[in-house]
Amino acid sequence: MAVITVFNQKGGVGKTTTCLNLAAALAMGQRHPIALDLDPQGHLSLASGLKDATLSDAGMAAFFRLNTPLAKLLRDTPAGWQIVSSSLGLSKIDALYGSDPKAATLLKKGLSEDLALTGAPILIDCCPMLGVLTLNALLASDRVLIPVSADFLSLQGVHLLDSALNVLEVKLKRLFERRIVVTRFDARRKLSYEIFDKLRDRYGSVVCNTRISENVALATSPMHGKDVFAYAPHSPGAADYKALTAELINSGFFEERVAV
Repeated sequence: MAVITVFNQKGGVGKTTTCLNLAAALAMGQRHPIALDLDPQGHLSLASGLKDATLSDAGMAAFFRLNTPLAKLLRDTPAGWQIVSSSLGLSKIDALYGSDPKAATLLKKGLSEDLALTGAPILIDCCPMLGVLTLNALLASDRVLIPVSADFLSLQGVHLLDSALNVLEVKLKRLFERRIVVTRFDARRKLSYEIFDKLRDRYGSVVCNTRISENVALATSPMHGKDVFAYAPHSPGAADYKALTAELINSGFFEERVAV
């Protein structure tokens, strides 16, 4: 079981879009992924076709508030992969556990107890803030995937996030293996190439070769509760996420971390 957190402290960078379409691509490759929606807004749950998901506390909120096993909270999506959905009840978790230092390890414990035997890759979609929920995701993860849109403010944001992860590594005495993927790339704009080159200069091979182009299908498909492969399988967005998934698979990003 490899656990991947998809995270960026800046909103609007394609975090949920990336989580949604990676899950769909992995499912098409018979890897049977499981997604955890840790954003109280529940955008991943809605985009995956679960229209009623955010109206109840039966998803991740039930895990944190009622200790309900994750395996009992799994729901099938129309695309064939599974998800533990989100709801607004998750917004209360920071207030509920904010002063409890042990709260940050709840998800790691839950995954090892409930989902470890599935062997499925786990994708975690986080809200754009570093709180109890995101710390749970990071401590439970093997790796972190950081979507960065091709604009100046997003470039500055990834530097701040990288610094925050470095501080956490020292504090928690563990490494966060990470990859950066450039999203909302517009080949008509010189700035997009400049942002990609600056990221490559600073982070080297941590930056994915695949770039996710600005694409109408990627923006529209969540409105229909579908991933881009179900909504527009021949679109540039589908081709980009298929290529990104293949790149990450070939690099071992979805392989379970070997204990040393």
